[in-house]
Amino acid sequence: MRVSFANSITEIAQYNDNVVLLSGDIGNRMFDDLQATKPDQFYNCGIAEANMMSVAAGMALSGLKPFVYTITPFTTTRCLEQIRVDVCYHDAPVVIVGTGSGLSYAQLGPTHHSLEDIAIMRALPNMTVFCPCDALEVQMGIKAALNYKKPLYIRLGKKGEAVFHKTLREDFAFGRSITIRPGNDVCILSVGNAINVAMEAAELLVASNIDTCVESFHTIKPLDTSRLTAVFNKFEKVCILEEHSKIGGLTSAISEWLIQNAPEMGYKFCAVNFEDKFQHYVTSQNNLREMNSFTAQSIFNKLSNLGA
Repeated sequence: MRVSFANSITEIAQYNDNVVLLSGDIGNRMFDDLQATKPDQFYNCGIAEANMMSVAAGMALSGLKPFVYTITPFTTTRCLEQIRVDVCYHDAPVVIVGTGSGLSYAQLGPTHHSLEDIAIMRALPNMTVFCPCDALEVQMGIKAALNYKKPLYIRLGKKGEAVFHKTLREDFAFGRSITIRPGNDVCILSVGNAINVAMEAAELLVASNIDTCVESFHTIKPLDTSRLTAVFNKFEKVCILEEHSKIGGLTSAISEWLIQNAPEMGYKFCAVNFEDKFQHYVTSQNNLREMNSFTAQSIFNKLSNLGA
């Protein structure tokens, strides 16, 4: 995903002089072409993320289109006050990009995990939260971000993610989910780079004659409430899959929507996410997923036994 972002921002900068990339001293080699061709549109702000965010807010309020890029915890929690006050309070169209989200940097321990970022960013007024599922969805989101007039948070994975979209979609829009795999029996609402687990689970379910729909619910705020209504009206069983704490992410957002809008609470749905705790073990992303039952088999078991 991060390579897709680097390629997209470099391409766009060639014809849009207002696009500026601010980096927190990371990923500079990926932006070599940008620095070589548009040196005035790339700034390495060093390990000073709070200052970088305030600079970006000033740029946005001056008519530029700044993209702020670094590892997710350092572009969110480290400079939360500046995001809240300088960006969101002024409704400045800054694009905040967090790379290595969820457990992508699992081997570096809890300081580099981001299982709370969606909750934090979703709670901020004026903020849009976008979690692309693959490289093509990154490209679609960057293109849409250019003319977006509000603060935007983009939650990227790291690298090597599979691509699930066949082509770019001209009808892409923030707040409008995308069906990755159609189905009629159960539905998995997947967030960002958890899509590979959702697709693996779908294969298990289909092998058991359970026709499974997989939805890329890429925008957590604003929610695609039209699609949610259709999903809960069609499917008796729904699973929410997010590499994020069970507090404050898509699970919370949908639960809030159900409580506020559902005419009756007879829906059957489950969620696969992470407990409200730090992941103290320093190991691989896959190991931490296994340790927290964040697996295709777990989704299969939950949906198979739901309401039984």
